[in-house]
Amino acid sequence: MAKILTLTMNPALDLTVQLGPLQVGQVNRSECMLSHAAGKGLNVAQVLADLGHELTVAGFLGVDNQQPFEALFARRGFVDEFVRVPGETRSNIKLAERSGRITDLNGPGPQVDVQAQQALAARVEQLAGGFDAVVVAGSLPRGVDPQWLKTLLLALTRKGLKVALDTSGAALRAGLEASPWLIKPNTEELADALDAPIISIEAQAEVAAALHQRGIEHVVISQGSEGVHWFSADVALQALPPKVSVASTVGAGDSLLAGMVHGLLSGHAPEQVLRTATAIAAMAVTQIGFGINDATQLKRLQAGVDVRAMNRQ
Repeated sequence: MAKILTLTMNPALDLTVQLGPLQVGQVNRSECMLSHAAGKGLNVAQVLADLGHELTVAGFLGVDNQQPFEALFARRGFVDEFVRVPGETRSNIKLAERSGRITDLNGPGPQVDVQAQQALAARVEQLAGGFDAVVVAGSLPRGVDPQWLKTLLLALTRKGLKVALDTSGAALRAGLEASPWLIKPNTEELADALDAPIISIEAQAEVAAALHQRGIEHVVISQGSEGVHWFSADVALQALPPKVSVASTVGAGDSLLAGMVHGLLSGHAPEQVLRTATAIAAMAVTQIGFGINDATQLKRLQAGVDVRAMNRQ
């Protein structure tokens, strides 16, 4: 299997609170609380590890509450290349109602100074040659300019590395300029980054073609329960997920990204790549936490994914 580096610039301790219908402005009693060391790149890494790949993880990590993350790295067998910074890694609160609705309260992350940014860039530069792919996922912490991210991505792509990018806002706009190998925004994130409405399949295909011209090989647009659209030079496929009972949508997009990277690096046929990735994402919403813990369920979900060709015209 592949050697993969994931970069999580702004990891988080996720506190997921399970409850009935949320009563705003009232006292709510939780049914369960679960804490996870998380962040988009780390979520991707956990799924990729379950798929058999060898993972190194890096980014910025606050020294004051690093223990849960170090425990995750040890449990999962991740090689830890995070740069430690003063303060605490942020905490995110996820209010998960029985209906499947999620309310996110996300923290801002620590302040990351120039020295820490230089240290991470140098560490990644030193490590990068040993990997088959690099996944850069999540938001940027305070102090990190999107142009720094662009510079880092350019350094990786110039080494010939396959870079998969999943971020939003100014970070996505800057990241697109580095022409990563794969991007996985949702419809709203891509529309915001390009400052254009992208609703119809035809509009998405047109945008994807323009991004291909800029050197972005794979454009994967996630649309939640409405499925996934994947455009490359040779592929225009849509996947519709099976109906499942939703416990939490947290990590579904990260699971989709992991599945896409896995399938592409493994040389699977396009339909199989998208079918498996969509099934992994569908499995993610049935659970609290990250990873593939039931191979039988995954096979059942794969059988329920509808993959079809799209008309680009």
